[in-house]
Amino acid sequence: MDKQMESYIRSIKESYDEYYRETGRRRSALVRTFGCQMNVRDSEGISGALAAMGYDLAADEKEADVAVLNTCCVRGNAENKVFGHIGWLKNVGETKGRPYTVVVCGCMAQRKDAVERIKRSCGHVGVVFGTFNAHRLPEYLWRHFETNRQVVEIWDSHGEALAEGCAAPVREKKFKASVNVMYGCDNFCSYCVVPYVRGRERSRPPGDIMKEVETFAADGAKEILLLGQNVNSYGAGLDGGVDFAGLLEMINGIDGIERVRFMTSHPKDISGRLISAIGRLDKVCAHIHLPAQSGSDRILALMNRKYTKDHYLSLVARLRETVPGIAVTTDLIVGFPDEAEEDFEETLDLVSRARFNGAFTFNYSAREGTPAASMEGRVPDNVVRERFDRLLGEVNGITAEINKGYEGKTLRVLAESRATNGVVTGRAESNAIVHFKGDGELVGEFVDVRVIEGRTFYLRGEQDRGALPHTPARDFVP
Repeated sequence: MDKQMESYIRSIKESYDEYYRETGRRRSALVRTFGCQMNVRDSEGISGALAAMGYDLAADEKEADVAVLNTCCVRGNAENKVFGHIGWLKNVGETKGRPYTVVVCGCMAQRKDAVERIKRSCGHVGVVFGTFNAHRLPEYLWRHFETNRQVVEIWDSHGEALAEGCAAPVREKKFKASVNVMYGCDNFCSYCVVPYVRGRERSRPPGDIMKEVETFAADGAKEILLLGQNVNSYGAGLDGGVDFAGLLEMINGIDGIERVRFMTSHPKDISGRLISAIGRLDKVCAHIHLPAQSGSDRILALMNRKYTKDHYLSLVARLRETVPGIAVTTDLIVGFPDEAEEDFEETLDLVSRARFNGAFTFNYSAREGTPAASMEGRVPDNVVRERFDRLLGEVNGITAEINKGYEGKTLRVLAESRATNGVVTGRAESNAIVHFKGDGELVGEFVDVRVIEGRTFYLRGEQDRGALPHTPARDFVP
């Protein structure tokens, strides 16, 4: 840890220890995450820093003394949701009767317009920082507490280090852990703000990643999720020649880890080595999230995606040939500028032929500063809504058929949570959600579950107590 950050952490902790001795009350903080899995991982690091400073982690904003909003700006709705939450927190702070600090960080804070709006209209926000300097949170809090003034510091690049935080991350589930393998993106898809708010592509050294995974394994993690905006291009610019397939091979050998997942993969960068690694390495899940975005070659070119529909379908075919039973999920955008009916029908055809296990579907959202935002040919809202509904119907129909095919099969499920009605929820290797009856002791364990009903968004099953012990059940995809 940076010695300067150690000093700020120590100073804040000492002031809180004194506060506790005087009042008998401990202070608490909450981190609210908006957006993607990388934001979730960043929030774990922020929570770790807050814990190191002496904060208890609160259950909600009303209980907390510090509320941190780790934000997203990929779509306009995400940004609007954040500002709505900031406004609500002003009311929360006014009713507390004691100091209340609101912190806004993450991707939205990298946007100049958003920061100017916070400075102009959100005086109750105490600290603002972006995606490149989260590790300096202790300093910013200390400066805010000392001056009682708004602290805003936004970096334009990652600076001196690929900082993983200033303290050990706090994970919600001990049996799962996320690990950043790279940051940023060099693809510059015409609709996407990620290269502007997350920076250019840069990979972490494999040795650092291995140490982190080994630490999580020693702490009880059984499943690892490797994160990057485009993990398929991992290793570019690093000495040593380790690509993403090589990194998977290294992690596959770590004792204690039983499952390895990764996201997200860009279709233009999938290599034969990676496809082979998914099929060959026993801990790497037979699941890939492969965003297609559109099935129209014309729209894909306008999006600057650098592949065609036929190339994408050939990748799916090769994946399924090499990795029988692999689950393929995707992202799809409806209403991109100048999308004609025939372009949309190409997307429907892609869905029909690829037969995705699931898809995240989005209406196009113009983001200021991206090339697509200035393109002509806006698709009318009523047309976008109608196409979205048609696409969702096609996707959900295929997913329901696939899930129906699981019935009677036994899957190996990692139990993740238990509801009050005695239903345990977990995930199969395919990433399918599985509900089954069981007690809380199963959470964090692998359970053989026989599927008795396949529905559109989940599978319902029962424990298969006849399965051989320590013999993982296979995933089956019809």
